[in-house]
Amino acid sequence: MVERFGKELLREGPSKERREKALRILARALEAVDPYNAVKAQMSLEGDLLRVGGRTYDLAQYRRILVVGGGKASAPMAQAVEEVLGERITGGLINVKYGYGAPMRIIEINEAGHPIPDERGVAGARRMVEMLRGADERDLVLCLISGGGSALLVLPSEGITLADKRALTDALLRSGATINEMNAVRKHISQLKGGGLARLAYPAPVISLMLSDVVGNPLDVIASGPTVPDTATFQDAYQVVAGRGLLEKIPAPIAERLRKGKEGLIPETPKEGDPLFARTYNLVVGSNEVAAEAALAEARRLGLNSLILSTFVEGEAREVAKAFAGIVKGMARFGYPVARPGCIVVGGETTVTVRGMGRGGRNQELALAAALALEGVPGAMVVACGTDGSDGPTDAAGAIAEGDTIGRARALGLDPREHLANNDSYHFFQALGDLIITGPTNTNVNDLTLLFAL
Repeated sequence: MVERFGKELLREGPSKERREKALRILARALEAVDPYNAVKAQMSLEGDLLRVGGRTYDLAQYRRILVVGGGKASAPMAQAVEEVLGERITGGLINVKYGYGAPMRIIEINEAGHPIPDERGVAGARRMVEMLRGADERDLVLCLISGGGSALLVLPSEGITLADKRALTDALLRSGATINEMNAVRKHISQLKGGGLARLAYPAPVISLMLSDVVGNPLDVIASGPTVPDTATFQDAYQVVAGRGLLEKIPAPIAERLRKGKEGLIPETPKEGDPLFARTYNLVVGSNEVAAEAALAEARRLGLNSLILSTFVEGEAREVAKAFAGIVKGMARFGYPVARPGCIVVGGETTVTVRGMGRGGRNQELALAAALALEGVPGAMVVACGTDGSDGPTDAAGAIAEGDTIGRARALGLDPREHLANNDSYHFFQALGDLIITGPTNTNVNDLTLLFAL
């Protein structure tokens, strides 16, 4: 089960046993949010009756079944839909991240750019629009949404180019904007986000299956809510950009659109109560909470005193790391909130304000900051991992930090504080052999951090 993480992480030494336990816990968590299984658990077909969650659809009433959507976990979701519906599917197209495809029979998989959108993503989104054009009450639309959908379901509003949107995304990422803030802006410069896809499909009924990558699972934020009433306004989007000092740094067409929208010169995204949502069913099939519960169960099975601290953790990665390190020290020295051997499970998604020129991701940066705070603490370990297998623009999912990490690094001539200041956590942990590399997991439900005192 732990082989997927590579043998390097399980090198011989005093930490091998605790690392093996940590990776077993992580593997169980990833299995629990496998997108294929998540969809199959919520969808079944008996004769002409399709049951999805708590609803039933008589397929004899529909002339076509169309499947659209996007996200890093959407390919295995589409595989599950194909297995349930088979030849009843008229056609479909899903945008996924490069390398995240899967074999399909009917639904087409279009690989595209993430986190920075590219022209393949735009082309795929345009084809989805054409597919939905002319849909009516006799058509059933299935929308498969997962983390990464905001970048992959990309079709900018009129007058805004893909290059403009790329520049906006880069500016927001570098500013440390939260995913909620980023999505509030992107929904107001998109034809699909913020209820746009549901509007295009109307009056056809829409079933939207979502694998949540957003803390707390707010439906309008998952992939920027393509089938959900938008709770954000142009005023909110404008405030995000203005509040982070980006008005003069983002492309002029975007800034102008946000200004006009704030002044009521451009129609708002559809809101709660709009009749176009009366025929839309939104269902979350997998989330960070599910992964955290599976991690907790496995930790207890392995004999560890365990609890879930929270699945709502957000904030600057290096600052959150200090708090996590404090919790580990409390376990190690005083036995609270759990006694040794202890494992605390934490879910959520931190952010990084990029100041340096290095390479890394939020989980790797969290691990590096935790390593500095835990220097010399025996039995201490922090495992930080992105459930999608991709932490920032790297091939790593995260990293492992222990009480001896800093000492080992200095013995190799590495300066941990310099690496942290330069946002270069990837090369730091690469030199130590402590990167967690899973390859694409085909799921995406935020991040998991495991805090150990063993």
